[in-house]
Amino acid sequence: MGCGKPRDERYQVPGCLLTRWLRRRACKQPMEQPGPSGSLFSANTASFQDAVRALNTLQTNAGYLEQVKRQRGDPQAQLEAMKLYLARSGLQVEDLDQLNIIHVTGTKGKGSTCAFTERILRSYGLKTGFFSSPHLVQVRERIRINGQPISPELFTKHFWPLYHRLEETKDSSSYVSMPAYFRFLTLMAFHVFLQEKVDLAVVEVGIGGAYDCTNIIRKPAVCGISSLGIDHTSILGDTVEEIAWQKGGIFKRGVPAFTVLQPDGPLAVLRDRAQQISCPLYLCPPLEALEEGGPPLTLGLEGEHQRSNAALALQLARCWLQQKDYRGIGELKVSRPSLLRQMPLAPVFQPTTHMRHGLRDTEWLGRTQVLRRGPLTWYLDGAHTASSMQACVRWFRQALHRRPRPSRGSEVLVLLFNSTGDRDPAALLKLLQPCQFDYAVFCPNLTEVSTVGNADQQNFMVTLDQVLLRCLAHQQHWSRLDEEQAGPEPGEPTSSLLAPHPPEPRSTSSLVFSCISHALLWISQGRDPVFQPPSPPQGLFAHPVAGSGAGVLREAAAIHVLVTGSLHLVGGVLKLLEPALSQ
Repeated sequence: MGCGKPRDERYQVPGCLLTRWLRRRACKQPMEQPGPSGSLFSANTASFQDAVRALNTLQTNAGYLEQVKRQRGDPQAQLEAMKLYLARSGLQVEDLDQLNIIHVTGTKGKGSTCAFTERILRSYGLKTGFFSSPHLVQVRERIRINGQPISPELFTKHFWPLYHRLEETKDSSSYVSMPAYFRFLTLMAFHVFLQEKVDLAVVEVGIGGAYDCTNIIRKPAVCGISSLGIDHTSILGDTVEEIAWQKGGIFKRGVPAFTVLQPDGPLAVLRDRAQQISCPLYLCPPLEALEEGGPPLTLGLEGEHQRSNAALALQLARCWLQQKDYRGIGELKVSRPSLLRQMPLAPVFQPTTHMRHGLRDTEWLGRTQVLRRGPLTWYLDGAHTASSMQACVRWFRQALHRRPRPSRGSEVLVLLFNSTGDRDPAALLKLLQPCQFDYAVFCPNLTEVSTVGNADQQNFMVTLDQVLLRCLAHQQHWSRLDEEQAGPEPGEPTSSLLAPHPPEPRSTSSLVFSCISHALLWISQGRDPVFQPPSPPQGLFAHPVAGSGAGVLREAAAIHVLVTGSLHLVGGVLKLLEPALSQ
């Protein structure tokens, strides 16, 4: 495929790197070649980066992944295969009972719910394990003890024995192979939590629930389902009801489960699923019911949507504590059980001091996170579904409404966006239109043009061609949406925040960069006191929009940047803006 000059200059890309990459027909090559050879994977001499490179070889090649999607096998068989991997690793499913697991799924908010739950229980003095995905900067973030990612040394210590045990028991002549990337990390989390003797483990489902590899857990202490919506449709189904069926697959006989208020259809599916296997399922009352008669609860995570996640987390934590005969778990406000939508309501209780402190002290990077750096304010949220993007937009606009206004000079709004997988980028971008951005910037989830030497950024599951062409498609979606909007009257600002002079007309203010670093270079213009990279590559700002926009950004009194659409994009931005996260 050639990569000639586009007719419309809006679709040109600053710099020539993207054009060169496309001309190389990179689609024939994976994003990175496998890491060092097997001879370097010695448990005695291998470093943390060696371990991550070995782990990355378990990612699925892009071409093979497409073949698997076309020839998807029996999901139940995949779950049975996970049990075999567990046995080959030296554990049985019965061993996982010792972990006192809180198992959580959902479409949006499941990670935040887990973070709230873990922090509440840690405030009681318990030693907590927490398994989540994806990671933002380093893979070891996925396995946490007492809220902290396990150290590089601990990761390496647990990685190699498991890796070698699985390598030694594989058989290339049969179906006995190495587990894929996420499966391996799930196995490793179980081993780490058992060997480090945690009091409990909060386990976030990867995708779905029924056939997710975390669902080999047979006796969790309690289960939770956060808000449901549309995501991973190629795997889970096209309707919220189909997705609810998959999520309800984590229910276990006799194990209490909690969910938040859902639309009638999916809620009915969850209720029926629970009844079929005799799982006691409860509907969480809103946070306001728990706050009544006491001081309001302070949440460590911003955004109105986090109140639903906090309400679910409080029920999960209290149920776990109650099972373990803990005292001081919150005095009941209502003694009689009540029903809502044919489901029993979870207890309405007075949150304890430990619970209040846990909610207040919760941190969860990349979700409604704000970084203030001189004239720049970075708003980071990994929203990637329609419902989570709606919540993100509400949070962002509310944050802008509360912001201190500069006494003089202009303010500029910038969107930095990417979307991956089977999501609908046009739908997500349409939800972002009301924010009235002055510039929309698109780039792949790569911190640098090359990820050599940075194993945490390696991704074998997509090709260069795919990610770069997708960014161009995002830019075209944005421009079409702009054209559909009624343009402002001549002489009027294109943003309610810009004064006195707007930048280029909004229909031309979109750019594609070949990596996150180049995008941040253009957006920050050297004005972020922490992000101070070397001079930009020659020609990076040669495009007319990039050139004129650079002047606007250099002179602005305040720059507000929303980074969203992908947790991987947010992670890449955090890696550059917060270098300490990489250490």
